[in-house]
Amino acid sequence: MREKGLYSVQAVVKAIDLLETLAMENTNLTAQAIAKKLEISRNKAFRLLATLQEKGLVEHNRETGAYYLGLQAFEMAQHILKSDNLIRLAHPIMLQLARKLDEAVYITVMNNDEVFFLDMVDSFQQIKTVDLVGRRFPAFTNAAGKAIKSIGSIEIFGRGARRRGITDPGVLEMELTEIRKKGVAVDFGGLGEGICTVAVAIRDYAGKVVGALTLLAPSFRMLQERLENEVIPSMLEGGEQLSMKFGYSRAYA
Repeated sequence: MREKGLYSVQAVVKAIDLLETLAMENTNLTAQAIAKKLEISRNKAFRLLATLQEKGLVEHNRETGAYYLGLQAFEMAQHILKSDNLIRLAHPIMLQLARKLDEAVYITVMNNDEVFFLDMVDSFQQIKTVDLVGRRFPAFTNAAGKAIKSIGSIEIFGRGARRRGITDPGVLEMELTEIRKKGVAVDFGGLGEGICTVAVAIRDYAGKVVGALTLLAPSFRMLQERLENEVIPSMLEGGEQLSMKFGYSRAYA
């Protein structure tokens, strides 16, 4: 069992212990067996199980009384494995791009209509953009979100448009169409004044978007000539290399 941490919430600690217990056991456990293993009262075990069951993390067999991990627990594990696999495959290409362009390069993913900055390789520049690892931004406020959203069918109209940061759906639709044609999105100021982002979508063997390679740099270093002749070609090449690692082929596009 874990020692009590200074800031730990014991109900949460016990809930995690409960999930770990169910994950490690070869056989399903009853509430009484779980209470004994966790050294808690049966009543407390029932309350924890009911809460976890409500969230889909635990399921209950009424006939046997046994509890086992729910589908939501397995789905969460799959998301973690996918993220880990994405970082593992992307990192060498991110490193290559960051050293070639001497700018910060991220791998970003879409989660609940927001762009999540998952991992980064930084530049050696003295003037850098702020570290965004772990940060989330609305999809249509930045190049990464637009690069991802430009592929496949998108719903940008309707009541939720303004709530999602879309002030002019018609203009956005044209922008996404252009991004889809070029394969790259470029944005100035979407993530803050003086910040430029350049992003290319990453696809898997089925053509499904799994994320986006995203470069962040101060706007003053992203002159049009450098963007067109150096940055964009390099990002497109890196995006294609990473997509190929996931089994993507233009033949299937």
